[in-house]
Amino acid sequence: MDLFPDEFKNPVTEKSGTSEVKTEGGSANSGAPLAARMRPRTLDEFRGQEHLLGAGKTIQAMLQEGKVASMIFWGPPGSGKTTLARLIAESSTSMFVPFSAVTEGVARVREIIAEAGNRLKATGRHTILFCDEIHRFNKAQQDAFLPHVEAGTVVLIGATTENPSFEVVRPLLSRAPVYVLKPLSAKEVQLILEQAIKDERGLQNLALTVDDEALTFIAGAADGDARRALGVLQASANLAGYGGAISIDLAREAVQHRFASYDKAGDEHFDLISALHKSVRGSDPDAALYWLARMLDGGENALYIARRLTRMATEDVGLADPAAVGHVIAARDSYQFLGSPEGELALAQAVIYLATAPKSNRAYRAWATVSARAQETSGAKVPLHIRNAPTSLMKELGYGKGYRYDPEEENGVSDQTYLPEQVEGECFYEPSAFGFEKTIADRLRWWAERRKKG
Repeated sequence: MDLFPDEFKNPVTEKSGTSEVKTEGGSANSGAPLAARMRPRTLDEFRGQEHLLGAGKTIQAMLQEGKVASMIFWGPPGSGKTTLARLIAESSTSMFVPFSAVTEGVARVREIIAEAGNRLKATGRHTILFCDEIHRFNKAQQDAFLPHVEAGTVVLIGATTENPSFEVVRPLLSRAPVYVLKPLSAKEVQLILEQAIKDERGLQNLALTVDDEALTFIAGAADGDARRALGVLQASANLAGYGGAISIDLAREAVQHRFASYDKAGDEHFDLISALHKSVRGSDPDAALYWLARMLDGGENALYIARRLTRMATEDVGLADPAAVGHVIAARDSYQFLGSPEGELALAQAVIYLATAPKSNRAYRAWATVSARAQETSGAKVPLHIRNAPTSLMKELGYGKGYRYDPEEENGVSDQTYLPEQVEGECFYEPSAFGFEKTIADRLRWWAERRKKG
């Protein structure tokens, strides 16, 4: 059943925040990036995601029924999230309103929703609100969508490169199923490149000669990102000039120019987080702040950084300063509450705190050791005296017999043991002499002396 009357069959795209209106098919503006010019105009032109768009698959079936529901697209850059959302809107004749969680805020959301409500009442036409990078919205901002999604005022399509389980609030996930978009295969990317070379919207008028080897190289270097591949092809065309040839050597040169910036999925991503982690571990706040700034300036997800800082707090600071974890969690919450750029200062403070805190990996080492030992002795029985004895039968069997309640013992400690026989007497945690662990070490010595006295 078609949800929309015939008079609304001409799809129109409303550009968020401007008065620009684009009719179906778009513009072949030669000044636009090649990726924008070659954006698929129909689902037939769309490459990849056969698991969603193939015959009888979820989204294809949804479109055939004329029903579009709210959903979340989760996939890597260049996998087609924005384009697919736009094509879904055009296939359903809904108004498509793009919105960026990076550059716009809740005020714009309210404006879009008010317009959508008026449009629905006046014409019966639905609105698809496409929220790009929805993970950049904090919990309160994401919650603002809920009543309007439930009321049907808008159909929300969110797009994210981050795991929605961590980045999207649960109430929204319960109303908007997650569809995973996979990276394009090298073959799919190469088909897109070949189309761009011969299409009048693309590079047809440049009369280029392109080696198949060069196209194969570009498709492989793009790592499933169609937008990146088209960017490299455009850079190659600029280097070749009108009537020129794109060889594999020229394509390699274009790749070097094109990929010079920070890549969240590439080597620099891992190099920078490694540099940040090791600077914190090495108690160098200046270096740690520098690498934090490099990552944030490069567009790294702040919540990814917060998760790594939590690891540093537990693995490298540990019980030398037990408050470190709390500081990082507070910084994460502050960032989610404030957003960027104000929230970045909270992360900077957490980095300084961790870098200047006393360090100890003793808890980390203890956990690794005891985890392995627990697996080796998984059949070891709980000593009878510390077993639970909720019934008279269990008490008759000796459960809980001889247990001593330490708080009522002299000095608050008894000489009873708690480990099973197989590991009795083994020591897993040995505190360091730094920070709060000095206090822990003193306590353990004090208790050990009194246990010996019985």
